[in-house]
Amino acid sequence: MAMRSKTLPLLVLVAAIAGLVASVGWAATRDGAGGWMMQRSGAGMMGYSANGGERVRGLADAKRQAQRFADRLDLKVGEVMRFSNQYYAELEERDGRLATEVLVEPETGTVFLEYGPAMMWNTRYGMMSDFRLRGSGGGMMGGSNGGMMGGGSNGGMMGGSTGGMMGGGMMDGSADPTWTPGIATGAVSPQKARALATRWLAGQSSEATIGEPDVFPGYYTLHVLKNGRIAGMLSVNASTGAVWSHWWHGRFVSMLEE
Repeated sequence: MAMRSKTLPLLVLVAAIAGLVASVGWAATRDGAGGWMMQRSGAGMMGYSANGGERVRGLADAKRQAQRFADRLDLKVGEVMRFSNQYYAELEERDGRLATEVLVEPETGTVFLEYGPAMMWNTRYGMMSDFRLRGSGGGMMGGSNGGMMGGGSNGGMMGGSTGGMMGGGMMDGSADPTWTPGIATGAVSPQKARALATRWLAGQSSEATIGEPDVFPGYYTLHVLKNGRIAGMLSVNASTGAVWSHWWHGRFVSMLEE
């Protein structure tokens, strides 16, 4: 009975957070002064969305839509993939360094920061960074001092280093059954990230293998391969070694490279 009394509040908290996450989406739209502002949107999960409304009919369409989003950050689109649930794209700095990952909704063309590591671990463009949409002035979605949705050293509604309403693990992946806490004692190299991802797969009794790591600010993303073909993705935190599976993609369909 005592165990049940301790567990029930946690279950209620998880359910409440899941409901909030499902209901919140923000679209970045141009205001009358030519800047960008955040507004409510039906798609996305606490991300930054490009104007949607048109069905994406292929990889080329997805890349064009992702580039509209990337333009706001002075980035360019690299690799684009089609999964059964959505399109995925890597955004790059102008010098070719990887910046972040985004998803494109097939039905509406809405673009937003990818769930998971891109939002929570990316030290430059994630929710816990000083990320700004160009012209937006920051504020509500993040900043070093926190905002309603962001966090900094003081946290905010979404947490930060000292936690907030959703700090302390709920939004860093630890409530996700596909997430594994970090075991690293220092900075994680690309080779170590691949070894940790391989160990994670072995723990899942998977016969898949791990590809070479793509280096993003604060974490690595690696392809999961079966018979040499992409079957999914994992990310590894560059500081802690935590592993986070991109379970939301669905089945891999096709790919468009630069």
